[in-house]
This record gives sequence, structure tokens and C-alpha cells, in this order.
Amino acid sequence: MGLNFSLVDGSEAEGRSGTAGAGCRIGIAIARWNDAITKRLLSGALSELQAAGVSSDDTDVFWVPGAFELPLAAKVMAGTGRYDAILALGCVIRGDTAHFEYVAGPAADGILRSQLETEIPIIFGVLTVETRRQALVRSVLDDDVVGDNKGAEAAATALEMIAVLEAVRSLSR
Repeated sequence: MGLNFSLVDGSEAEGRSGTAGAGCRIGIAIARWNDAITKRLLSGALSELQAAGVSSDDTDVFWVPGAFELPLAAKVMAGTGRYDAILALGCVIRGDTAHFEYVAGPAADGILRSQLETEIPIIFGVLTVETRRQALVRSVLDDDVVGDNKGAEAAATALEMIAVLEAVRSLSR
């Protein structure tokens, strides 16, 4: 994936295949619902974190029943003070009922509110798709296959937000 991002002081932080994640503590809340997809998101996230230098000892994974439960789990995780960032991974596929509207929107809103209240980055890594095929394309595990892995993107976003918030907070010291 490879990413670099500029900090407020003009320096750059390194992404994939670097050390941007060394010493970072990451929590992952992941939904069991649609686990054929969410396991792929988790694999992408863990690969991205490892490539960025995050130790497996500094990564905790907690499974919840579904995407609707992610905001609470993530908020409680953030409240422990253990994590620099949290990934909320899930998959909501639109079906023939209104469940999509009752799950996807509230999950996004809950994750947003939780990160604002705790000031810990909680990254929305919930696929909200029309079809299972779209979910598969957004959770690809093989670089040779067309698509991407939103779990890996969520992990990269978490590391970037950790660096950005550290830079911002250092200005007040």
C-alpha cells in the first residue's frame, strides 16, 4: 500500500514497510456477522500493522456479534487508555429488508461519537455494500487480484491519525 504523510512540522511519517507503527498499541473490534468477509479485513489490517512495525504484542482483537455492537466495544476499548487507536471492522450488506438502514448508519454514527468523546482515533472499517461481490472486492487478500483491502486501509489510517494527533498535541507542550 505504501503511504507517506506530512506532519505539521513538515516532516514525513512513513507508512507500509517502515517503522511508523513501532510502539503503537492498536485495538481491533471486529464483527462476527459476515465473518467470511470480516476475517479478510482482519487479515489485511494485521498485515498492514505488522509491515508498519506494530508488534503483535501491541495488538488486541475483540470479536463482537455484529456491526451494530462495534461502537460500544470500541468506546470501552478507547476508555481503557491502553490503545493509541482502534479499528472497527465489519461488513453490512444490503438485503431485502431494512436492516441495512438500521445497522450501517447507527454504526457509523456511534463510531464517530465514540472517537470524538474519547479523543482516541476509532477508524471506521465497516464495509457498507450492496452485494457480497462488492464486499469481496473490498477485502482482497492477494495483490494479484483486482480490488483492495479496506482493513489494511483502516490500519494505515489509524497509524496516520496517531502521528497527526501526536504532532498536534506536541504543540501544546
